[in-house]
Amino acid sequence: MSGKTGAAGMAEISAKKRIWGWFFFDWASQPYNTLILTFVFGPYVKSLIGDGAEAQATWGFTVGFAGLCIAFLAPLLGAIADNSGNRLRWIWLFSLMYVTGGFGIWFAAPDLPSLTWIFVLFAIGLIGMEFATIFTNSMLPDLGTREEVGRLSGNGWAFGYVGGLIALVIMLTLFAESPEGRTLIGMKPLLGLDPAAREGTRFVGPLTALWYIIFMVPFFLWVRDPKHTNPDPLLIRHAMGELGRTIRRLPQTPSLFAYLGSSMFYRDALNGIYTFGGIYAAGVLNWSVVNVGIFGIVAIITGAIFAWLGGKADHAFGPKPVIAFCITVLTAVAICFVFISRDSVFGMAVGADSSLPDIGFYVLGAVIGAAGGALQSASRTMMVRQANPERMTEAFGLYALAGKATSFIAPFGIGVVTAMTGSQQLGVIPLIILFVIGLLLLRWVNPNGQGSSS
Repeated sequence: MSGKTGAAGMAEISAKKRIWGWFFFDWASQPYNTLILTFVFGPYVKSLIGDGAEAQATWGFTVGFAGLCIAFLAPLLGAIADNSGNRLRWIWLFSLMYVTGGFGIWFAAPDLPSLTWIFVLFAIGLIGMEFATIFTNSMLPDLGTREEVGRLSGNGWAFGYVGGLIALVIMLTLFAESPEGRTLIGMKPLLGLDPAAREGTRFVGPLTALWYIIFMVPFFLWVRDPKHTNPDPLLIRHAMGELGRTIRRLPQTPSLFAYLGSSMFYRDALNGIYTFGGIYAAGVLNWSVVNVGIFGIVAIITGAIFAWLGGKADHAFGPKPVIAFCITVLTAVAICFVFISRDSVFGMAVGADSSLPDIGFYVLGAVIGAAGGALQSASRTMMVRQANPERMTEAFGLYALAGKATSFIAPFGIGVVTAMTGSQQLGVIPLIILFVIGLLLLRWVNPNGQGSSS
């Protein structure tokens, strides 16, 4: 083998390891969304509180508070990272928050007099997960060319969905108990966990934390930040100055400005569907944690498949048409939510023992997974196209701000409408409005970035 071939082979292996290490963040972090935010802990909260509408409102206010914290800090942290050049150090910090918050779910016992500290720990883990995602997303342009990042983003999302699926299957088959005290395959929770104390379901916290610890090992072994700068004694001041200049320049970059505005609304609506899907099904259809878990399995399978297919469509047609199509589909899904309940489906009355509402909701879950997976992948690619390559972490901080600046609207909106109407079905109306606004603003986005012609 020639020297050139050997060197090229080493470089290729190194590049592949960096890509796979980056993929493993999606694999490691997905269970916080899948298990805690949507399909296991969310429905469990409903069983702790009792009333579905009250649980949905409380859940909305909790997630909204976490969203406000993320919105205020994300751009500043991104600017600091771009000035210091050490993103991995920040990912370590936010990983600690993720693990601490996730593990804290274990203490949510049914006889707990107050859930306040459980919600605080949940919010800490959620904030840690979101901040770590900002910094790993900003590494995407370092992994490939402009033409390759769409495919890499889609593959990463698909890989993450598979990780979430496996974690959910483990949780449902071995730990999470039904009201009868059995898991999905009819056994008692593993490790001698007490079904009466809901220890099987509460184990979602430690499982999520341990999953993250184990599968972040490839990330920290193989991913390296190519930017290295000397420590800046005025780091925060300089970072805030750079951030301020970036924000003031946004009106001068109309495509980026429009995209941040568009994603601000449609991603908030998508997160709303993910966040409230499980607790909605538990309250409206009286589903158990196991039923919601099966719904999650369906959604994750389609999410993985269509994140991968969406990456291919992104590579072939660009991210904008993928985003527009997915928003349209998800708007239709949100409308369908209003018309499916335990006693009627699209205005047609059904019996109490009818499986039609359940089947309808499973179908909606499959569509949510498919459209949501492709949408998130294409959105990440679009941000890479719109951003200044020299300020990528700051750009993804602004992207997080765009996703979180209005992130209180969906959960608080759902909470307020649900509380006012007493109806979980009518409570999802804010999601429809947010999707429509996001789709309209997308019209002003240049698919090739600010400096290119359409």
